[in-house]
Amino acid sequence: MDHNGEQGDRKRHEWVRKRRLDEVFGEVLPDTTRDERRPGSTSALSEDWYRENRPPHYDR
Repeated sequence: MDHNGEQGDRKRHEWVRKRRLDEVFGEVLPDTTRDERRPGSTSALSEDWYRENRPPHYDR
């Protein structure tokens, strides 16, 4: 097998592994953090969403 084939197999293995972990535990963390994103870009679930949907027992 050539080097590119091995690299492709490794990437596929990592992708499959990540999918299995996400199925079991859920996708807890985003792929990028806020400081890695461009200014002004938004993610599917912003920090505001988490604040708005915070359980009542977290209120002060």
